[in-house]
Amino acid sequence: MTQGSQAHIHIDTHGTGKNLVILHGWGMNAAVFTPLKGAFPEYRLHCPDLPGFGHSTMAGDTLDHWVDTLMQALPEQMVLAGWSLGGLVATRAALRYPDRVNALITIASSPCFMARDDESWPGIPPQVLSQFGAELGKDLAKTIERFLAIQAMGSDTAREDIKRLRDLVLSRPLPQQAALDQGLTMLKDVDLRPELTNLSQPWLRVWGRLDGLVPKRVMPAMPSPAGACEDLMIAKASHAPFFSHPTEFVTGVKDWLSRL
Repeated sequence: MTQGSQAHIHIDTHGTGKNLVILHGWGMNAAVFTPLKGAFPEYRLHCPDLPGFGHSTMAGDTLDHWVDTLMQALPEQMVLAGWSLGGLVATRAALRYPDRVNALITIASSPCFMARDDESWPGIPPQVLSQFGAELGKDLAKTIERFLAIQAMGSDTAREDIKRLRDLVLSRPLPQQAALDQGLTMLKDVDLRPELTNLSQPWLRVWGRLDGLVPKRVMPAMPSPAGACEDLMIAKASHAPFFSHPTEFVTGVKDWLSRL
């Protein structure tokens, strides 16, 4: 039995049909996907709170603990999507459970979030994540709000998006400090690039051209997976394309799903 298997994973489920699971990002919870309710009528949409976020309890302290705990709570067969940190979790789940994850969607996500000193990989500067880590212990709510502001930067509707995202996030309990620390460690340390050549499922990668956290330079630098891969770049979106540009996002994802 995996560590954290006794954890409770809260899942919002809507609709009927084949299973589509979508994972949220750092500092958030599944309420951010409220606007997608009903957007994929042929699918049963499952939106879990990650371990230690929203209504879910803690589960171990590594990426694999999180993945194993989530997979115990999720359907046997699914299309698995993940936004930002959730994309890292979803990618690891697709690698770890290839017989259960039929297809993968990553949204404004990267297999390696941190910039690396010894190479030109376009990641987040280490000092940015260190600063978030230092601020967490001082004022949890303020740190999350600042992170929300960074996510929407560049978008035409940034101010409105931040307010709507904040209201949805704060409709649930704030994440546990330990879960936020674990998530930051994953963003800082995890590098799935060497494993991507083993990824055999169909993969859709959604990007925001104005994204400041996962810059558009990541897209051409990505290693090639074993399976079929497509990219969807949303021109005026930042780090939350499903939120700021829901019509373009849903249309693009539905088109890809219809061709699976």
